[in-house]
Amino acid sequence: MNQPEPENTTQPQDPNAISIELSEEIAEGEYANLAMIAHSNSEFVIDFIRLMPGLPKAKVKSRIILTPEHAKRLVAALTENIERFEQANGTIKEQPNDGPLYPMGFGGKVGEA
Repeated sequence: MNQPEPENTTQPQDPNAISIELSEEIAEGEYANLAMIAHSNSEFVIDFIRLMPGLPKAKVKSRIILTPEHAKRLVAALTENIERFEQANGTIKEQPNDGPLYPMGFGGKVGEA
């Protein structure tokens, strides 16, 4: 005697849905406090860099290569998320742009004793 198959109680899956896998290693993330951007007529290259005080070398922690269309979408998504963040947490303060910008005061004026 055949048992009836149990009813499918899950919602039908969206045929356009993308399954995204996030490994444990990637989920930990990489800290970067500097980004360098270059582009050609067909791609944008973003190097995420960790700059540490007192060290003469900075290390590229990740390089992302995007098409121009995806780069523009990334800018739009970042803009939207920054607006949401500021609505919830207040305006993000920026350092004045009078010279090279060093993350977290690295390489800037040094106090005297």
